[in-house]
Amino acid sequence: MDYQAYFQSELEHLRQEGNYRVFVDLKRQKGAFPKADWRDRGQEKPVTIWCSNDYLGMGQHPDVIAAMHAALEESGAGAGGTRNISGSSHAHVDLEQELAALHGKEAALLFNSGYMSNWASLSTLASRLPGCVVLSDAANHASMIEGIRHSRAEKRIWKHNDLADLEAHLCALPLEQPKIIAFESVYSMDGDIALIKEICDLADHYGAMTYLDEVHAVGLYGAHGAGIAERDGVMERITLIEGTLAKAFGVVGGYITGSRALCDFIRSFASGYIFTTALPPAIAAGALASVRHLKHSTHERTDQKRKVKEIRHRLDQLAIPHLPNNSHIIPVMVGDPIKCKFISDLLLNEYGIYIQPINYPTVPKGGERLRITPSPVHSDKDLDHLVSALSALWSQCQLARCPTAAE
Repeated sequence: MDYQAYFQSELEHLRQEGNYRVFVDLKRQKGAFPKADWRDRGQEKPVTIWCSNDYLGMGQHPDVIAAMHAALEESGAGAGGTRNISGSSHAHVDLEQELAALHGKEAALLFNSGYMSNWASLSTLASRLPGCVVLSDAANHASMIEGIRHSRAEKRIWKHNDLADLEAHLCALPLEQPKIIAFESVYSMDGDIALIKEICDLADHYGAMTYLDEVHAVGLYGAHGAGIAERDGVMERITLIEGTLAKAFGVVGGYITGSRALCDFIRSFASGYIFTTALPPAIAAGALASVRHLKHSTHERTDQKRKVKEIRHRLDQLAIPHLPNNSHIIPVMVGDPIKCKFISDLLLNEYGIYIQPINYPTVPKGGERLRITPSPVHSDKDLDHLVSALSALWSQCQLARCPTAAE
């Protein structure tokens, strides 16, 4: 077999479909985010980022930067090993205690990424609980899907956010059989929000564990930034809450929180945790500073909500289609992969606006979109420029607008 020819043919197929991913070479500007320098063919051009998961701009917060600098001076660059073999620093311990307290749980466990925390935790739980069945929301993230698949446990996929379908699957299983209901709070592509209380009601009735991914909610929702479960007053009803330090908290890493026995179980049996070098202490220190700041500061969340509401209003006035939801994520719908990439390129090249096109397999075919994530560090001038550019391109590219524009 000609391996290289096969690789090239598959890549060419992606290009023809409009689904080939191109990484944009960026240099973020500390203290000026969402401004960045885009490096293109040997030149640097200023751009404004509108698709970052650094939802609140905490990646440049002075407290976070200072904490990381101090930890670098105290402990150096790397952790030096796995958590089991010399790599467990006091910064890790402090952060785990803070995260457990944030979610009202007995314990927490750090991972190197949110992907790893989902993959390792779900695969370990589902494979080791005798006869376990995982009931997975149809819109769950790839990290959850891969963790369930790796466990080789039986799985039932229930229709997205459909409580009746979830209950139908639960009814078909013996009451005493171990079950995990795995779902997210805020779904990253459509921005819709799970009915957590109602899912917990079903879990209680049918004897299931609840596994909640809050990665697109921690830092953003609830009085202390613990997520949708905190906002809705149901944190204590969730068996395991999984989160990330890489989005609203602005650093990197993932974690789980739950009972002391549950976290110790995963710590002791998850290969994706046991055999991985620990996060650098400076990363843990920066994340700790971010979590502590957002537990008490609300102005970032308040300002972000204001800007999300304003952009939605302006898009409605221009009849530019976007999915309605109650979250901070604004999916502007294009519906064609080639057009989506073309618009993204025009925004970048002609307007200095960076919004990565979201195509298949991240979203279903026909669901191609520009995923906009307003932040408190976007200025009103940034907002005006974004909306003006989108309006001009919708006309230039003759894209469909909503049937009735707001007056």
